[in-house]
Amino acid sequence: MFEFQQYLGFLMFLCIFTMGFWLMLFLVNFVFYWVAGASWELWKEKRAAKKLGDQ
Repeated sequence: MFEFQQYLGFLMFLCIFTMGFWLMLFLVNFVFYWVAGASWELWKEKRAAKKLGDQ
């Protein structure tokens, strides 16, 4: 009926697509984490500067 060699291209596509998908998710989450951390630190610095100026 079907032999394993007929599925090699499809299996290679699935492997490459899956690796790319998980790599994309990792990189997107890393960028969001980086932006959120930088924003949080900037907000804390502005808040500290405002407190220092009020006193």
